[in-house]
Amino acid sequence: MGETAENTSKNFIDDLIEKDLADGVYNHVMTRFPPEPNGYLHIGHAKSILLNYMTAQKFNGKFNLRFDDTNPTKEKTEFVHSIEADVRWLGADFEDRLYFASDYFDVMYEKAVLLIKKGLAFVCDLTADEIREYRGTLKEPGKNSPYRDRTVEENLKLFEEMKEGKYEDGSRVLRAKIDMASPNINMRDPVIYRIAHLHHHNTGDKWCIYPMYDFAHPIEDAVEGVTHSICTLEFEDHRPLYDWVVKNTDWEMPPRQIEFAKMYLTNVVTGKRYIKRLVEEGIVDGWDDPRLVTIAALKRRGFTPESIRMFVELTGISKANSSIDYAMLEYCIREDLKMKRPRVMAVLDPIKLVIDNYPEGESEILYADNNLENPELGKHEIPFGRELYIEREDFMEVPPSKYKRLYPGNEVRLMHAYFVKCVGFEKDEQGNITVVHCTYDPETKAGSGFEGRKVKGTIHWVPAPEAVHAKVRLYENLIDESKGVYNEDGSLNLNPNSLTVVDDAVIEPCVAGSKAYESFQFVRNGYYCVDAKDTAFNEDGSAAEGGLVFNRIVGMKSSFKLPKQ
Repeated sequence: MGETAENTSKNFIDDLIEKDLADGVYNHVMTRFPPEPNGYLHIGHAKSILLNYMTAQKFNGKFNLRFDDTNPTKEKTEFVHSIEADVRWLGADFEDRLYFASDYFDVMYEKAVLLIKKGLAFVCDLTADEIREYRGTLKEPGKNSPYRDRTVEENLKLFEEMKEGKYEDGSRVLRAKIDMASPNINMRDPVIYRIAHLHHHNTGDKWCIYPMYDFAHPIEDAVEGVTHSICTLEFEDHRPLYDWVVKNTDWEMPPRQIEFAKMYLTNVVTGKRYIKRLVEEGIVDGWDDPRLVTIAALKRRGFTPESIRMFVELTGISKANSSIDYAMLEYCIREDLKMKRPRVMAVLDPIKLVIDNYPEGESEILYADNNLENPELGKHEIPFGRELYIEREDFMEVPPSKYKRLYPGNEVRLMHAYFVKCVGFEKDEQGNITVVHCTYDPETKAGSGFEGRKVKGTIHWVPAPEAVHAKVRLYENLIDESKGVYNEDGSLNLNPNSLTVVDDAVIEPCVAGSKAYESFQFVRNGYYCVDAKDTAFNEDGSAAEGGLVFNRIVGMKSSFKLPKQ
C-alpha cells in the first residue's frame, strides 16, 4: 500500500500539510490512529486509519498506532488485540510504532504539576453535579469554583495526595484554570484529572488518578512527535483546549489538530453501546457477526482490504457530515472481486434432476472458465452424469407466460453441458416436486460447435454424487431504516430478515477443502466466503467434509451507480 503523493488524490488536509511544510512549521510529517480499546473498530474507523496512514505515506512520513487507554473502566486486552489485527489487515503498517497512552502517565502527571506551578491548574472539591451547575450554559457564562484560588502550594500538596490514594473516587479533581466566561464551554476550567481506584490493563495498580481525554490526547501526540493530529469533526470545539494544553505544557514542536467529517452509513449499527447490547442480548453472535460493519465482521463476511480502501477513496474527505448509502460499500466489494474470484455453480434450494437417457453408471468431465472476465484464472473440471441438482425455482409444472426455464415439454441448456428436455416429474404426498425427469441430446455439448435448434433458457446445476453439501447464510441489512433507525422506546429497529440460513445447499466439488475467507462467485446468486468461525477445518486449514459454512458477501445486482465525473 505504499503510494506516493504523485499517484494519490489530494484533499484539504494535504493542502494544509503542504503549507505547514513550506512555511517551515514542521520538517517532517507524523500521523497516528489513537483508538480507545473499549470495543471493536468499525467501517468509520477504517476511514480514519487509512486517512492517517495514507497521509503519512504521501509525505514520506511515519504512522503510529496508539491506544488511548486512559479509561480503565471500559478497556479490555481483548479489544487491544482485535484493534491491532484490524489495523494490520487493512494494510496500515505501523511497524515498531505501537504505543500506549498509559506509557506516558508519568509525563502527564509531570505536565499537570507544571500547570499547577504556573497557576494554570487547581484541585477542586466540587461534586460532578456541582461542576456542571457552575459551568453555565451556551447563553450564560459559568462561575468560578470556590476552590479556584487555592495557592500553588496547597494545590501541589492536594494533587500529590490524590496520587497517593488518600481520597475517595469523585471527591476531588484537578481542573485547568482557563476562563469560566469563555463562549466555548470546553474552555470553562475543564477537569483534567479524576480519582479512580481501578486496575489498569497496562499499568496495573500503579495509578489511582487518571487523566481526562482532552488533557491526555494532546500530550500523547506531543510526546510522540506527531505533527498533524487528524480527527473527526466532533473534536472541532475541543481544538482550542488541545492548543491550550500543548502551548502551556511547553513543547518545542506542538502538534496541529485537523478535523474532517465523520462517515455515516445507512442501515448499519456503528455505535459501540448498541453493538455491545446486540452482542450481550444474543441478537448477533459476537462483535464479528457478518451483519455488523465492525472491521472484524466485514473481514469474516468476505470483504477485502482493497474493497474498503476503494470505499474510503470514493467517499472522499470533507468538512461536511454526510450519509453514505450502504450500496456503495457493496459496489466496492463487487468491483474488487469480479476479476479475482472463480465462478462456480451452487444450488441453494435443490431438487433432483434425472437424465433418463444418460447411461447409468457412466460420467464424464466437463470444463468451465473460472472467471469469464479474466481468462488468466483458467478453467476447472466439473463431473457430469445421470443425476444432478437444480434450483427448485428453475422448474414449474404450470409456468407463467415468458417463463424460460424447465417445464413439461420445454428444452433448456444446462450450463457448460447439454440441452435437456423435461419429460416428466415426481411429487411427494404433500404435492411438492421432488424429481424432474429429462432427456438430453448428446449432440448439443457446450463447446462442440452445435448450431442446430435454439433454446431460450440456461440453468445451472450441480452433479449429485459429487456435490459438496454446505450451510449457506444469506444476509440483509441489520437495520430497516425505511421505518426509522429507532423504535419509540429507543431500541433499534431491527430487520427480522437480516439472516436466512440454508442448511443444505449443494455446490460444485471444486470448493471442497476450501480455506478460511476463501471466496467464490456463485452463478446467478452472488459472492460467498468461507466462514472462518463456524466452518469445521482440518489440521491443515482446509474445510472438513460436511463442515463448510458460507457467508453471502453480496448479491450479484446493484442499484448503486457511480456519479458522473
